Amino acid sequence: MEKNEEFNLTIEDMGKDGAGIGRKNDFVWFVKDAVVGDVITAKVMKVQKNYGFARLMKIITPSKYRTEAPCPVAKQCGGCQLQMMDYHAQLRVKENEVRNALIRIGGIPEEELNMKPILGMEEPWRYRNKAQYPIGRDKDGRIIAGFYAARSHRIVECEDCLLGVKENKKILDLILGFMEDYHIRPYDEAAHKGLVRHVLIRKGFKTGEIMVCLVVNGTSLPHSEELVRQLLLIPGMTSVSLSVNTRTDNVIMGAEIINLYGDGCITDYIGEIRYRISPLSFFQVNPVQTEKLYGTALSYANLKGKETVWDLYCGIGTISLFLAQKAGKVCGVEIIPDAIRDAKENAALNGIGNADFFVGKAEDVLPEKYEKENISADVIVVDPPRKGCDQAVLDTMLKMKPKTVVYVSCNPSTLARDVKILTEGGYRLRKVRCCDMFPMSMHVETVAQLVRADA
Repeated sequence: MEKNEEFNLTIEDMGKDGAGIGRKNDFVWFVKDAVVGDVITAKVMKVQKNYGFARLMKIITPSKYRTEAPCPVAKQCGGCQLQMMDYHAQLRVKENEVRNALIRIGGIPEEELNMKPILGMEEPWRYRNKAQYPIGRDKDGRIIAGFYAARSHRIVECEDCLLGVKENKKILDLILGFMEDYHIRPYDEAAHKGLVRHVLIRKGFKTGEIMVCLVVNGTSLPHSEELVRQLLLIPGMTSVSLSVNTRTDNVIMGAEIINLYGDGCITDYIGEIRYRISPLSFFQVNPVQTEKLYGTALSYANLKGKETVWDLYCGIGTISLFLAQKAGKVCGVEIIPDAIRDAKENAALNGIGNADFFVGKAEDVLPEKYEKENISADVIVVDPPRKGCDQAVLDTMLKMKPKTVVYVSCNPSTLARDVKILTEGGYRLRKVRCCDMFPMSMHVETVAQLVRADA
């Protein structure tokens, strides 16, 4: 087919980026904003050897799963790929993506795949405890806040994202009004001029504590005491700070934090564990589902009270501290020094004394500890980045022969690849459960339990 040619297509599946997938004459087409079950008219945009990209022109017959996106800027923003799809259908799509990856890539026979029902949300809106809003000007010169459109640095104005907490809009209205009143300029990327670049807002769902951090192209904010006074009128306001970022690249947060009010942190809970959260802390953005995810990981670890557990890619120790409640000893490994500092502080905050933390790459620390110190593990928990586990980590795990491996994954493809390596090395995939951490997007988290075949 030639570019701009129109044709009819039935959408049969969904891609990883949320695009609808259809096939015509054994040729695969990806169509943004199309939903599985739609019959559409599409226009050819780009053709590769075995697949092509097309634009949705008209919906001839809407899918039974199609719904009206409640956000007025859902298409322009691009942060949500699935708002136009019924939430229960979203869950089925995500579950099927994981199932298909484990069968096709992982080599797990379908009849042996023990998948538990996906953990969805009762209310799949207002679930994010963190938001980062770029600040800029629209074409009329008004100061605006919103989100970058997909694959661009054009700000789509949106002060009330339906995934974020309701306080976000009030906070942004107040900050933008303050900037207008005191003639404080937003940052201009092209000219590297202006002061306010981003606004970071975090809320503790269980504590109600709120943090506001302005990312600034400088080291101070004029009339900051007035901004603090206004922000303190918002119930729960606990911390107001500046993040100094004078760089010219795309990094959002600066390394230096200047506190304007409070000690620079808020606290929140996941289960019974309390965490201190700074502007720079990594903390799961969906605390409701995080508790389900980590609860599943803890259940799959099947701890009796005396086990030694290694938690690789441990971040600020969120899973480690969950595990420490029921393990004999937990050792966490993370490459980011600030995260390990937070992990140690959170352990102390909760009076947990059976957790140790090590700075370094998991693929360096684990083999070194095993080969030089002859460490052992009854259970190994991994929660790697999207690229999955490093080969050295997998090799060392197979040498250490823990009874159980609990794999927490944000990428079905690399999960399936690593499961294949582990099952070929003597493990059996016993249980799998997906958890929907990011409703309205295509992202899905998965917990897999692997046990030694001879255990």
